[in-house]
Amino acid sequence: MTEASLLSAFDSVLSDLDGVVYAGPHAIPGAVESLSRLEDAGVGLGYVTNNASRTPAQVAAHLRELGAPAEDHQVVSSSQAAAVLLSELLAPGAHVLITGSAALAHEIELVGLVPVHDAAGEPVAVVQGFNPEIGWKQLAEASYVVAGGALWVATNTDMSIPQARGMAPGNGTLVAAVSAATGLTPRVAGKPEAPLFHAAAKRLGSERPLVVGDRLDTDILGGNRAGFATAAVLTGVDTRESILAARSLERPSYLIPDLTALYEPYPAISEDGGLFRCGNSTASVEDGTVTVSRSEDELDSWRAACAAWWAATPDAAEATAPRVEWIEN
Repeated sequence: MTEASLLSAFDSVLSDLDGVVYAGPHAIPGAVESLSRLEDAGVGLGYVTNNASRTPAQVAAHLRELGAPAEDHQVVSSSQAAAVLLSELLAPGAHVLITGSAALAHEIELVGLVPVHDAAGEPVAVVQGFNPEIGWKQLAEASYVVAGGALWVATNTDMSIPQARGMAPGNGTLVAAVSAATGLTPRVAGKPEAPLFHAAAKRLGSERPLVVGDRLDTDILGGNRAGFATAAVLTGVDTRESILAARSLERPSYLIPDLTALYEPYPAISEDGGLFRCGNSTASVEDGTVTVSRSEDELDSWRAACAAWWAATPDAAEATAPRVEWIEN
């Protein structure tokens, strides 16, 4: 009998984009093929992204250019979440300072608010989203308006974004600049807040979604907060080491190398007398040290290590990296 794949337990995949499907302009190996197989497997697909620099239609078009299946409605963005949040807090027709892209301004218009680009437009709120063209003048204008008492909403606070050449500053760094200037903090609309994930699952009519992401502090935390199963991939920001050290709220249900692993059986993890086993690897914890059999090159070794360390530190409020000893058999 063929062992069931990881995917067989779920009716949809809610996938992050940067670091999961692509890095910069290029698709991550195996990602497009894996996403394309979902329909034949009877599994829905939604894209949940904190990227507020492009409209959902533009994101979907880019995905199609890469060969991935994507309709406009399958993309749920943090700019949409920010616009909805502002529409709930402001009167129709209220002026909102856009510190971000034209795509973000478009989402603001769609909910009946008026985008403006400086204090002369008399904004009562500021919405801040990623735009690689943002400079000092735009950040300064946002700071003046925020310090003047305007409502401040950030689409997201990702500190970095994966690009083809490596990690680059994300929207969180730009938000931090305004925060440093004003001493204030914004409300955050996108990941890691749960509503963005709930909205995506609702669009798909999904009852058993699997959230797949590369970042513990946005994708995994948000999926966990939404009450969904989560899978961390190793093609983006977080690593085996950072996942092992994760605080309790950011620990994924599954640890997989990339999207191709969705179609493979996920190894069971068992425990006997404090010894955790995953495949041929075992791990145990004593005095803050995780002792792991097998090679650190084997992902099952890290899965066993995570299970052992997380069981030993079930209420970790902060990320804590244990000492790890590797004993190869």
